[in-house]
Amino acid sequence: MNKGKNIVLMGFMGSGKSSVGVQLSFRLRRTIEDTDKIIEGREGQSVREIFVQHSEAYFRQLETNLLEELVQKDTKKIYALGGGTPLLEENRPWIQQLGTVVYLRAKPETVYERLEKDTTRPLLQCEDPFDRIRTLLEQREAVYESCADAIVDVDGKSVKQVAEEVASQLGFPSQEEKEKYLVINGPNLNFLGIREKSIYGTQDFAYLLDLIQKKAKKCHIHIESYQSNHEGAIIDRIQAAYFDKTAGIVINPGAYTHYSYAIRDALASVPIPKVEVHISDIT
Repeated sequence: MNKGKNIVLMGFMGSGKSSVGVQLSFRLRRTIEDTDKIIEGREGQSVREIFVQHSEAYFRQLETNLLEELVQKDTKKIYALGGGTPLLEENRPWIQQLGTVVYLRAKPETVYERLEKDTTRPLLQCEDPFDRIRTLLEQREAVYESCADAIVDVDGKSVKQVAEEVASQLGFPSQEEKEKYLVINGPNLNFLGIREKSIYGTQDFAYLLDLIQKKAKKCHIHIESYQSNHEGAIIDRIQAAYFDKTAGIVINPGAYTHYSYAIRDALASVPIPKVEVHISDIT
């Protein structure tokens, strides 16, 4: 579904755009930008102060200017928009050009529960905040839906659950279905720590496998390590990677580097990114 370079989170105040954006940032390893925060930083004032000292119209123009600027940038980020950003008709094409738009939809009760004690929201400084929330949501819902490529309901869900649902709707693999990578070690590499220590070091093969799994955990991916001293077995495992949805192959072919055309042909025949590595300097 991801039609654009960025992911754009849109919704009413209190729907969790910023917090979900932060969670997605960790989940997808992307930078998160909050457009309200960008404007506040440039103006040296909070949104509330801008509303009071200038006007809402002034703030909305700042939003429009920022959207036009962001669309021109070649980025792959997550953007959390202010709740009122889509209200100006001229903003909507910019929002849709910015990336894939996800509407975080919240019921009035959810918003009120989250913002009941928040005094920083200019639009809620009134006698009946709940009625104000309900009225504004009714006015804005059609606009939000018209801009959205995907809609995720946030009521009764944790930030992590919402972020995971957003990732799922955009086609990213679930955390239970992590990207799979394959590390292949060729002949004699199981004898690390035993063979030619002056060249290959004193750490054993188990140490190498442990390093690989630590890296997998840090990167939130699944890595399978495979080792064989047999050319045909290595070729079979490379071919199997085509069918088991392996995302990438790292291979140390060992001595096969110098003469195994069969392993080279196997690697060339699978349309999977691959990297060849060595412990020693083969040049």
